[in-house]
Amino acid sequence: MNKKIIVNCDNRETRVAVLEEGELVEIYIERPIHQRVVGNVYYGVVENVLPGMQAAFVDIGLERNAFLYVDDVLSGDKEKKSSSNDKKKTIEELLKVGDKILVQVVKEPFGNKGARVTCQITLPGRFLVLMPTVKYIGISRRIEKAEERQRLKKLAESIKAEDMGMIVRTVAEGKDSECLRQEIEFLMRMWVKIQQRVKFKDAPSLVHQDLNLIYRIVRDLFNDDIHQLLIDTKYEYEKVLEILDYVSPALKNKIFFYRGEKPIFDKYNLENEIEKALKRNVWLNCGGYLVFDQPEALTVIDVNTGKYIGSKNLEDTVYKTNKEAAREIPRQLRMRDIGGIIIIDFIDMTNKEHENNVLAILEENLKKDRTKAHILGMTNLGLVEMTRKKVRQGLYAVLMQSCSYCDGKGKVLSIEVMSSKIERTLKKILTSEEGEAILLEVNQDVAALLIGSNGSNLRKIEQETNKTIFIRGSDTMHVEKYKVIMVGEERDVSRLASPVNLGQVYQVKIEEPHLTNPYDGIARIQGFIIDVQAGGAYVGKDVEVEITEVAKTYARAKLANN
Repeated sequence: MNKKIIVNCDNRETRVAVLEEGELVEIYIERPIHQRVVGNVYYGVVENVLPGMQAAFVDIGLERNAFLYVDDVLSGDKEKKSSSNDKKKTIEELLKVGDKILVQVVKEPFGNKGARVTCQITLPGRFLVLMPTVKYIGISRRIEKAEERQRLKKLAESIKAEDMGMIVRTVAEGKDSECLRQEIEFLMRMWVKIQQRVKFKDAPSLVHQDLNLIYRIVRDLFNDDIHQLLIDTKYEYEKVLEILDYVSPALKNKIFFYRGEKPIFDKYNLENEIEKALKRNVWLNCGGYLVFDQPEALTVIDVNTGKYIGSKNLEDTVYKTNKEAAREIPRQLRMRDIGGIIIIDFIDMTNKEHENNVLAILEENLKKDRTKAHILGMTNLGLVEMTRKKVRQGLYAVLMQSCSYCDGKGKVLSIEVMSSKIERTLKKILTSEEGEAILLEVNQDVAALLIGSNGSNLRKIEQETNKTIFIRGSDTMHVEKYKVIMVGEERDVSRLASPVNLGQVYQVKIEEPHLTNPYDGIARIQGFIIDVQAGGAYVGKDVEVEITEVAKTYARAKLANN
């Protein structure tokens, strides 16, 4: 499989894209003002111990206290844990308020939640992960050959410290003992430095910071399977070459400094791919599509046939759509970095063999994902339940923010509801105001409903309030917003209300023909309607018009050259 890593650096952010066969499958973004904290080690202070949750909150110096679950307090060999008395201990027996403890962040803060931490520290290198608080040895599940697994386990046992454990990473496959010995010695020196910092620092404080994004990518992703790593910044390109001199010189011939005229992400069409990854709907090649919905607790993916009508029968159409969806969903999960509980609603299949094949395709494509994912099976309602480990914020959370108008609902009030709401508010305002008239600015579509056909609705409100009301429509005003511009004497408000003056010439765009008289055209100036005589023939064009009449809710005009 052809794999590439594309790195884009600038002052604001660093972006790394992973491509497989030219398709974007993973995207990582890091900004200086929002530094990643996963992997960092902190000397923290226990702030609260919660027996009811069997957890504690630890002050590690971040905005919110970190969450520490009882199982993450306990350390030691996995095999010993199962028979150890420590396993039966409660959180209040293990910790008390004011205790100073060493913890590592395993999950980024999300929304209103603080980071999740563990007392079981891990220090990753390129080939090995040192685990100074446990004693067991683990071998990457991606190393499949039994003989190689056995060789690496024996090698790890020969080089590890007696009271420490380690995990042998995938890239260690085929490496000799000297290579692994050098790295474990480096990681052990790092652990000694962390312990020394604890002695000289007061809690809460940061005692070890993980590498920045580019160097984590080189450490964790860049291996023999990658065909090219392209970087668009000379300084970072040279730094990566320096690192590879020490960790893997054979990979240096795969590093390239990008000198193209186009920005590197444009060259590989990645900007468009990132925009697509933020959309709710994802089109499949067959014409079907996926719908992603992400409420607070889970992600729901709906599969639809869309424009695909097939060529044989309904069952075949459904089967082909579901198969393509089963291949695309894992790519989308990786690219969007969606974690937690995931529910997939495939199109109903009556053929059990088809159902099993679709699940097999889904499972096979999930194996490409470095993040652990587990399919729990299909429910009686035909929904596939699965989980994917959630470590960092997904792409949507990194690039988007909640809408300040709809507060994350994804919906706004309709113009009918808003016109009624503003009308009620207007009546309340006018009962307490002494001025003769009021000028209100609202969204132009809401303004049309407030005014009514030929001003009929506005006249009713004026009769009820015994006030003169001017409505100014705006094409830039949000549908749920309005603004009281002025309350005062009618002549003063009237002058301010109209954006045009009698006899003046203005350049306007004829937007549409007049509803009841297509011979005329409708233009707008600051949302104020201009009825242009003989303007119907110029729809979509810019013309100069002379104002011939100014009314409260509209003006009339003629073409200036007539």
